[in-house]
Amino acid sequence: MVVTPDASRVQLALEGSRGTVGVSGRVKDPTLFRDALAAAFGVLSSDLRYRGRDRTAYLAYLMKQGKRASAQIWEAQKAFLDNALDGEEKQDAVLDPVLTVDPDQVSLEVFSRDESAYARLAFDNSLFDNREAAHGSTFLDVPADLPARLDRLRAYAPVTLEAHVAPAIKPVSTEPRAVRNVEVPHAWLRGFLQVQSAATLPATTCSIAPIDLYNLLFALRTRRSKKAPRALRFELVPGAPPRMVLEPWEQVLECHGGAYTGSAPAVVRTFGRQRLTALARLLPHAKSVHVQLLGPGLPVFWVIDLGAATLTLGLTGWTESGWSSAAAFDALMPRDVPEGLAEKLRLRLRKDGPLPFDVLVKDAGSPKDQVRAALQLECLRGRVLFDVARGAYRPRELMPTPVDEAALRYGNEREARAHRLLGDGGPGAGEVKLTQVHDLVGEGTRIQGEVVDREAVRSFFPSFTLDLEGRVKDAGCGCPHFRRSGLREGPCEHMLALRLVYSRRRTEEEALRQTPEGRKLIRAETRSYVRRDPATGLEQVYRVSLDGKVVALAWGPRLGDPRHQKLWFDSDAEARTAYFSRLEKLTADGYIDAASTLV
Repeated sequence: MVVTPDASRVQLALEGSRGTVGVSGRVKDPTLFRDALAAAFGVLSSDLRYRGRDRTAYLAYLMKQGKRASAQIWEAQKAFLDNALDGEEKQDAVLDPVLTVDPDQVSLEVFSRDESAYARLAFDNSLFDNREAAHGSTFLDVPADLPARLDRLRAYAPVTLEAHVAPAIKPVSTEPRAVRNVEVPHAWLRGFLQVQSAATLPATTCSIAPIDLYNLLFALRTRRSKKAPRALRFELVPGAPPRMVLEPWEQVLECHGGAYTGSAPAVVRTFGRQRLTALARLLPHAKSVHVQLLGPGLPVFWVIDLGAATLTLGLTGWTESGWSSAAAFDALMPRDVPEGLAEKLRLRLRKDGPLPFDVLVKDAGSPKDQVRAALQLECLRGRVLFDVARGAYRPRELMPTPVDEAALRYGNEREARAHRLLGDGGPGAGEVKLTQVHDLVGEGTRIQGEVVDREAVRSFFPSFTLDLEGRVKDAGCGCPHFRRSGLREGPCEHMLALRLVYSRRRTEEEALRQTPEGRKLIRAETRSYVRRDPATGLEQVYRVSLDGKVVALAWGPRLGDPRHQKLWFDSDAEARTAYFSRLEKLTADGYIDAASTLV
């Protein structure tokens, strides 16, 4: 980047193996351009994973005090730590963003270090004068000092953008090279593509005003929670403005972006709220804010309309890929894609894209579920991108050759074995059963199961507790992996298989309970309903549980002591009828089903 008192020129170097790709032009709004790029690069470099403290100095202190560690042991420990940290730094290096030049805009896609946040920044053609472009997609080289140097851009001086292929950038050896080859790790590529493809799923959408986002960021900046739950809860009632509630303080933020237009009320809990601080720099430019809520365990997309630019921020519910990602990514994999349909849709987009989903369904002449699955498949292959802000699909070749979706299906070998235990393909199919699901009031859910591992010729009995934030604690299993390392190396395949069975069972039960036949199969269930008093702002929680012939009730303020009541019936059918009658009465009284708040 070249900055002079009279003008500034932002030069971006592109990876050159993808042919001629580039864009240049004079920026009409330098302040918006600067702040939007700074926000995107902030997401790129963010890392909220826990880092242990360096104990090297403490070990040296112990040696001086004549403690147990000898000099040889300390030197060996120090050398081991140096090697481990050096490899970790290389593994966690920032991967280059993806720059895509389209006829109507130029976009920048980034993925955070901890694989928990995805952002897409799009600049419309209206932001540039004398725009010249060569369409395509490639990787962008980001020097370490570029985000800091962006602050030197001034609004009073003309700013020019030049993004083109540069030779010999980031050489991997001392010999000069014509272009730089980018090696993309499978773990990064898997998270990048699957989080982006999650945007194709049906979502609940609400709108808030920029001042609402400011109030939220101000509350997060001035408060720190030392205990769970640490969620951002959305309360959506048709015809009423959305509410945002910060847990655990139950601080209610009334929104001013218009009424919620959905057909049914909903309460949705989201996690990863601290990552929203990356949006603070965009507040002076924000015109409107839209939030797309996909559901428990799936990403949440924040769309910030900046006028001539748009930032789409996708936040997952986990800080690093682990338990939750294994269950959530399983819901993103496309199934039952007719042969040739994905290729037909991709060619249609290359010819006339971007196009909305309804237009693609009409042209394809196939059912909606098949078209959606085919588009998800193309997203996972890196050849199609879903533009959340515009609700349309775009052609985007992420890699020179299509990505093999089979290689991205599983994050590691343990996850692949977990799916084989479920009979999802491959040798080693086993049997996974849920033996007990115990709802712990105010704590979470205790899950126990039995896994028949035919390769090991024995059965294992994994168990774990999901807290109110969907995190796993108090896990246990009798397999060699857990006995050797516990959870330090991640969950074993038996725990992952049990977690997947629990997620799939909840999805099936939620679909079944909407039908009379499915309700007859329900023997035990717990539902929570909430209603906020418009006069006092206090939230009332009504909890109804069915357990055989018993219906248990608990109601009262969320932060207060609830009242309890138990009703016994002569048969399961009578108890089930009374249970659903109670739920229908709560809905008629204005209570909202908060089952979606559970993970």
